[in-house]
Amino acid sequence: MPPLKRLFGTIVLVVFVVVYAFVAAVIGDMTMQNASELTRIAYYLVAGLLWTVPAGAIIWWMYRR
Repeated sequence: MPPLKRLFGTIVLVVFVVVYAFVAAVIGDMTMQNASELTRIAYYLVAGLLWTVPAGAIIWWMYRR
């Protein structure tokens, strides 16, 4: 069962990262047009790091026995 679980987790992880990147970019583009440069940097810094929390949970689940 673990190889099938890891395959499923890998597929979910790849789909999640692609969808998350698209959504974060669209939200950033729509909401940050008139924002200052510092606000844009802060948004993309947070958005760029935030995906690691759910990705870590997926990886933890994949390798849990």
